[in-house]
Amino acid sequence: MNHIIELDNVNVYYGGFLAVEDVSLDIAPQTVTAFIGPSGCGKSTLLRTLNRMHELIPGARVSGEIRIDGENLYGPDVDPVSVRREVGMVFQRPNPFPTMSIRDNVLAGYKLNHSSQSKAEADEIVEKSLKSANLWKEVKDRLDKPGGGLSGGQQQRLCIARAIAIKPRVLLMDEPTSALDPISTQAIEDLVSQLKKDYTIVIVTHNMQQAARISDRTAFFNIAGAGEPGRLIEFDTTSTIFSNPKERNTEDYISGRFG
Repeated sequence: MNHIIELDNVNVYYGGFLAVEDVSLDIAPQTVTAFIGPSGCGKSTLLRTLNRMHELIPGARVSGEIRIDGENLYGPDVDPVSVRREVGMVFQRPNPFPTMSIRDNVLAGYKLNHSSQSKAEADEIVEKSLKSANLWKEVKDRLDKPGGGLSGGQQQRLCIARAIAIKPRVLLMDEPTSALDPISTQAIEDLVSQLKKDYTIVIVTHNMQQAARISDRTAFFNIAGAGEPGRLIEFDTTSTIFSNPKERNTEDYISGRFG
């Protein structure tokens, strides 16, 4: 699964406001890439362009090219819904369907994309997805209980199971542990490290220690001031960004001088 993501001169607008300016970078397959930077610098906005999720906001648009395996996600014949099948997303706060069972939560996206499946097929998808999300042992005896009855960390792993049940090529994570306690956070971090064997992962995080722990490459974004667009300042291996950044701006952020 060598799914490379290429961004060329990407600008993101909300109406007349330029939110992210001129970003070009390549994301290597089967790696974890972290987007870091202060609030308001466009990290999450850029992340959402990778599966066209930002288009759900009226007036949002993108210029430049974003390609996965050479295919332009914004080509004239490309259906945004099909993009979201290929590029899964896990949000900041766990968002399982609270009254839906654990089993039905896992199958929710899959059922939208497949008209029917046998019970045996569905059972296999549920078990495989929950095992991949390191949740199977904890819930296998209560699959018919509501997903909303799980702890916050379990709910987030359930959301990851739901995202990977449809077998996306890429997995996006928008601050997936910011609402979780330290033990649940470690469980998600361990899971991310396992999932990169099968997925290309892009994660937005405000936690620089987390970026240092789990990512292979790190992109640092910043803004010149309020109302200015977010810009990519530096993109390199995570070890380089955290130990020997080329830009003074990056070093100042990493060392806690601002942000």
